Amino acid sequence: MISRVFTIAWNTGREAVRSKLLYTLFFFALVLICASMILANISYVERNRILQDIGLASIRFFSVAIAIFVGVGLIHKEVERRTVYTILSKPLSRGEFLLGKYVGLVGTLWLQAGIMIAVFAGVLLLREIPLEAGHAAAFSLLAVELAVVVAIATLFSAFTTPMLASLFAGGVWIAGNLTRNLRDMGADSGIEVVQQATALLHRVLPDLASFNLSIEAAHGLPVAASDVWLPTLYGAAYAAIVLVGAVSVFERRDFK
Repeated sequence: MISRVFTIAWNTGREAVRSKLLYTLFFFALVLICASMILANISYVERNRILQDIGLASIRFFSVAIAIFVGVGLIHKEVERRTVYTILSKPLSRGEFLLGKYVGLVGTLWLQAGIMIAVFAGVLLLREIPLEAGHAAAFSLLAVELAVVVAIATLFSAFTTPMLASLFAGGVWIAGNLTRNLRDMGADSGIEVVQQATALLHRVLPDLASFNLSIEAAHGLPVAASDVWLPTLYGAAYAAIVLVGAVSVFERRDFK
C-alpha cells in the first residue's frame, strides 16, 4: 500500500511542479518578499519588524493560495482527462489514490515554502536580522497549516467542481482564522443560542489562528514548546479526520 501511495504522490508532485498557477503565485511571493526590503526602508521606525511582517505574511498567504488553487484540481484534472479510469483499473484503491494525491501535493508545497523561507532568511541576513527560535516555530507551524489546508481542499475536490471547491476551501480558511474571535464575541453576547452556535463553529472549523506565530517571530517574543507541539498534534488530527471524510466521499463518487 505504501509503495502505491508514494508512486501516486511522486507523479502528483511532478504534475504540480508543471502547474503555471503554482509558478505564478510562487513568483509573486518571491517578488513581494524581496520588495519588503524597499517597503521597510520607507518607514522611519521599526523597519526590521515591518520587513519581517511583510515577509512572513507573504510566505503564509501565497503558500495557502497555492495549496487551495492547486489542491482543488487534484481530482478534477484526472476525471477531465479520463486518466482516473486507467489508474483505478489497476490494483489501486480509491483511498490509496486520494492519499497519494494528498501526500504529493503536501510535499510539493513544503518544498516551495522551503524555497521562499530560504529567500526570506537571505533577506534577513542582508539586513543583519538574526533568525531566532520564533522564526523556526512559525515556519514549522506553517507546514502543519498547509497540510490541513490541502486536506480541506482535497475533501472539496472529491465531490465538486474546482471553482466551488476553491470557494469552499477559501471560505473555510478565512473562517478558520476568525473562529476564536467569533467564539469570544458569542461568549460576550450573553445570548445562549449565539454562544452555542459560535462555540460549535469553533469546534468544527479548523482553528488556523493557532498555527500563526508571525507576531511572535517578528517581535522576538518567547515561544513555549507547547505553542508548537499542541497545534502540531491538533493539525495532524484535524487533517486525518478530514482525509477520512474525503476518502469516504471519493469512494462513493460515480464518475459516469
